Amino acid sequence: MKFGVICVSDRCSKGLCEDKSGPLISEILARLGETVFYETVPDEKVLISLSLIKAADKMDCDVIFTTGGTGLAPRDVTPEATKAVIEKEVPGISEAIRQKSLEITPKAMLSRATGGIRGKTLIINLPGSPKAVRESLEIILPVLPHAFETLSGEAVSCGGNYGKGGD
Repeated sequence: MKFGVICVSDRCSKGLCEDKSGPLISEILARLGETVFYETVPDEKVLISLSLIKAADKMDCDVIFTTGGTGLAPRDVTPEATKAVIEKEVPGISEAIRQKSLEITPKAMLSRATGGIRGKTLIINLPGSPKAVRESLEIILPVLPHAFETLSGEAVSCGGNYGKGGD
């Protein structure tokens, strides 16, 4: 699989602090594939959307992970930028992350993260902290190979309809 990672942070984009979550995502995903796109952008809806489009359409990423910008702060606009570029929502991923994260901290209910599909690319919003990124990836990594197979048309559905969806 080919991955894209987009760090959404005003401070990181200005070089005021180091992105620790983006490299962690790439490190964890290395067993499943290669990070072919990495970018740091400020908390600006248009710039986030353009980065997502570039990773999906030009770099042909199979899965794009954003990190940061999913909370309640006035400049947290990653979910809105994601919704602006996806064609279909995949709410179960973010719901699963929130559900499991609620077992760790009640603050998980404040996440506005979302996910969806653009073409054949799955886009998933992750939190900004390295600890939350690690916990979130542990929850969703088991389904990524099947999501990739389904999006690429290679999955065999439960009913045996090869490449026809239905899962």
